[in-house]
Amino acid sequence: MTSTAIQYSLFTDFDIHLFREGKHYRLFEKLGSHPMKVDGEQGTYFAVWAPNAKQVNLIGHFNDWNKHSLHLIRRSDGSGIWEGFIPDIGHGDAYKYAILSQKGIWLEKGDPYARYWEERPNTASIVWDGKYDWKDKKWLTKRAKQDKNATPYSVYEVHLGSWKKKNDGTEHGFYTYLELAEMLVPYVQKMGFTHVELMPIMEFPYDPSWGYQITGYFATTSRFGTPEDFKYLVDTFHQAGIGVILDWVPSHFPQDGHGLGYFDGSRLYEHEDPRLGYHPDWESLIFNYGRYEVRSFLISNAIFWAEQFHADGLRVDAVASMLYLDYSRDEGQWLPNKYGGNQNLEAISFLREMNDALKAEFPDVVTIAEESTAFSGVSRPTETGGLGFDQKWMMGWMHDTLKYFARPSIYRQYHHSEITFSLIYAFSENFMLPLSHDEVVHGKNSLLSKMPEDEWRRFANLRTMYGLMFMHPGSKLLFMGGEFGQYTEWNFKSGLDWSVLEYNHHKGVQQLIIDLNQLYKSNKATYELQFDPSGFEWLSHDDYKNGIITFIRKGKKANDQLLVVCNFLPNVHENYQIGTPESSKWRLVLNSDDKVYGGSGFKALSQLETAPIEKHGKAQSIDLKIAPLSVMVYKKVTKRGK
Repeated sequence: MTSTAIQYSLFTDFDIHLFREGKHYRLFEKLGSHPMKVDGEQGTYFAVWAPNAKQVNLIGHFNDWNKHSLHLIRRSDGSGIWEGFIPDIGHGDAYKYAILSQKGIWLEKGDPYARYWEERPNTASIVWDGKYDWKDKKWLTKRAKQDKNATPYSVYEVHLGSWKKKNDGTEHGFYTYLELAEMLVPYVQKMGFTHVELMPIMEFPYDPSWGYQITGYFATTSRFGTPEDFKYLVDTFHQAGIGVILDWVPSHFPQDGHGLGYFDGSRLYEHEDPRLGYHPDWESLIFNYGRYEVRSFLISNAIFWAEQFHADGLRVDAVASMLYLDYSRDEGQWLPNKYGGNQNLEAISFLREMNDALKAEFPDVVTIAEESTAFSGVSRPTETGGLGFDQKWMMGWMHDTLKYFARPSIYRQYHHSEITFSLIYAFSENFMLPLSHDEVVHGKNSLLSKMPEDEWRRFANLRTMYGLMFMHPGSKLLFMGGEFGQYTEWNFKSGLDWSVLEYNHHKGVQQLIIDLNQLYKSNKATYELQFDPSGFEWLSHDDYKNGIITFIRKGKKANDQLLVVCNFLPNVHENYQIGTPESSKWRLVLNSDDKVYGGSGFKALSQLETAPIEKHGKAQSIDLKIAPLSVMVYKKVTKRGK
């Protein structure tokens, strides 16, 4: 084996120009390790960006991890790229870069562009040349024709390592990607969710981080199998008609010695100044969004997951921490921008560029921001000054709703605005309503355990909250376990508490989610104008004493309407009158208090018809029978009676 790599390059002059300008969005085709033949000899081409290194060598089993034996060659064009072709190294070989810093210190680093890594606690990258034959053309063709804003999104959030656990005596009891394809996919299909959102599946070293501290941005975690195994899981979801959204973390990365931090002996990927480059909440490093090569790294990564793994969307983690320089920092611990403000102008510019670049290649892939502040235009187009995301998490709705439902019913009349306030700003962004993993961990209790009073009311409150969530404007996200009312809060070390499905109340919650998903997907009134104020009309929102709100959800066609009646107190109403805008008939399509869901079985009216009696400023009105702690949904009856 030669002591110096053979001079060879995948980079053209134009590649280098784009790279240095921060406009190379397909760096995964150039940097990293690429098995190939050169002059008839099989081997692997390696390329790594390490501009401040004195020397970069390759180490692995093939040279007994000897950091002095295999030298890469520095390009002479000032790009900072070291590269070369090495014969006899190929698919499955573990390697690292041994990098000599300007201070004479050797660093052993994993490959930032590696497609596969050793399973933790081992930390080497692996040369990978796997092949996969996709079978999801029908799904991708359908996806390309959809209007992203008028498509139902009912998302099941999943942590693959703890959805279910094997009882096989192993330390972690993980199911593989292949096994999950046989178990998780049919379950999500049965439940009726339109999408899954997978908590980060990129390679990460520390299980308690849940995947949010990534070292291998271009690799699926080896905990559950190979990259091709994960492609099979995505493919299986697609063939079952279910989209796959991936959690993506461009906000920060861990300080692990084999990772991106201090990569070539300098602050290469992160800011030099800790007031800009260190995250106090997570003790992690923050990307330098002003460095062109770093922007290209991240944007290439977003495109990589859409192209190579057919991801239908990216949910971008911790966007708020990217937007503000003073996020979780006290006075004197942050640096203002050039205008003296607290907005991170470089991160804002990066997010806009990322969304534009991704949509230029994959206009049908959705991006969703986890963003909790009042930053304006997160889900608005970049050409109008927005950040370019398709959707944004509605954190205000989540906090207000959980706070309201945690209150005993006797106090709710004093906090009625907590349940109605969200409609004041519901259309200021394209909102997704999240009940995510963050709300059921670290002592916050499960969703069911947040509910007050006795067991019956707990379940009734949970069912009512779910009914409100599905009928409220916006797309939906529910974390695993919530769909059957798990009592215990989530623990990544344990599987979900599937045993509770032996009990009728839990089965009832699960059946309600199935039926809500079906109702949501099959009625254009719930999703066609989900981000448009013309798709919503209040009928009554000020009856705080009875805890009742009523509204109409609308599709684009006049007859696509649902009448929603929400009762947030455990009282029944035999004769409750509401005003309606026109003469109409309605048919009951869902009652969360039905016995099949574990409810009281109060007999709500199956048919409604307006009368010419003025109420709530409307010319027509309807008399209702309202079940306790419930959401009742009526569908407008057309002339054909449908």
